Amino acid sequence: MDKLNNFRSDIYFKKLFLITTFSSLAFFALAVLRHYLLQSNAYDLGLFDQWIWLTSRNLPSYSTMTGLHMFADHGAWILYFISVLYKLIPDINILFLSQSLSLCFTTIPLWLLCKKNNLSSKVGFLIGTFWLLQPTVFNINLFDFHPEVWAMPWIGFYYYFEKNKNFTISILLTFLILGTRDGLVLLIFGFGLEQILKKKFGRAFILFLISILWFLFLNNLMYPMLNGDKGSVMALARYSSYGDSFMEILFTLFLNPLYVLKNVNLIDSIFYLLILFAPAFVFWKNISFITLISSFPLVFSNILSESSSQRTLIHQYSLPVVLIIVVSVINGIAKNKDKFFYSKKAFLWMIICWAALAKPLFFAGHYLTRLDSIIPAREAFKEIPKNANVITTSYLVPHLSQRSFIKYPKNEDDIKSDLNEFNILLLNPLDPGWDSSNKLQKKYIKTAKENNWECLKWDNGLELCKK
Repeated sequence: MDKLNNFRSDIYFKKLFLITTFSSLAFFALAVLRHYLLQSNAYDLGLFDQWIWLTSRNLPSYSTMTGLHMFADHGAWILYFISVLYKLIPDINILFLSQSLSLCFTTIPLWLLCKKNNLSSKVGFLIGTFWLLQPTVFNINLFDFHPEVWAMPWIGFYYYFEKNKNFTISILLTFLILGTRDGLVLLIFGFGLEQILKKKFGRAFILFLISILWFLFLNNLMYPMLNGDKGSVMALARYSSYGDSFMEILFTLFLNPLYVLKNVNLIDSIFYLLILFAPAFVFWKNISFITLISSFPLVFSNILSESSSQRTLIHQYSLPVVLIIVVSVINGIAKNKDKFFYSKKAFLWMIICWAALAKPLFFAGHYLTRLDSIIPAREAFKEIPKNANVITTSYLVPHLSQRSFIKYPKNEDDIKSDLNEFNILLLNPLDPGWDSSNKLQKKYIKTAKENNWECLKWDNGLELCKK
């Protein structure tokens, strides 16, 4: 209690708490604004909103866009807790708010970790600001919604309690972390590598065991049971050039490293590493490479992936890595604090990196491309019954996803079956959205009209058809 009172009276903690609160509100407002501007998407905001809504209504938790069960998508059991809240308030803004709060209030465990390492309040404030000014943090807040964002404060608390003689709380936190996304087994495995470097082999064994058993439980039991033929960790498809199964991929990585090197895009990977670590360059002399090793499995998997989205600062895959970088700075400063100087140059470098790598200017350009579609879309939404089965463009899915049946058009072979199963089309061939096309949407509308569907069209090309 004395420590808490000390924090409350600490001017730097007050400043950090104020900045964190303001950032949370700003992040939330920007996420809501992006959604209002019709820039959110079916993948992943619409997916999670439909899953959580279905679960909250005690309906089968299967997405009509992917056919996957909510738990068997990424093993995110934490979504069941949010579904309870959806029973009371079925509002997509809950996802935006929870994401913004989780991202911004990660400053609190980071501050506590600084104080546990006997660092000054100035340094604690600097580190908190360093996290908030990470370009990835800003960008991820605007990239729809991903439940692994909820894990960020827990990762911070993992490191706070990891320094205790009693490792139990950190172990419990790993289960919370894993409950947000299956891919974070790589992070927990990385925690184990860090413990080996610290010569704490018992802790390392426990962490390795947790990560391996959780992966096997999901990949070999739960996913096949819930998803049938689609059952396996979905991300494995991004490493198909190394093998068709997890064991084949492992064998290739360890037994044929030359083949792996030939498949890696070296220039792309170097650029990714440069932009990922750029904000931390100002702290490079103080960084803890022992802590940094825990990010290695995630970084390695991002580099090996066939999906370039894993090597950007826009998508969620790099977010845990960025947090580990911040923690490694804390631990590095703690080890070499006599050599560390609190400097305004550090703030200047953070702002430069944020300005260069964050995407606020999207609100002055890219995010304004559908202004003429907002009013027609709102008018169309009012014409759609809540129990209707809807086919719409990917960017309109999150506005209509709280229903049993919704999808976006992506396959011409589905037209006949879709028009039998669904009773509403809301399409815009002039702006077909992600993973669709002008030609395909025209064919949907044409086929609907041939089957005597009633259609209403707006000047921007949006067309609403009812069976």
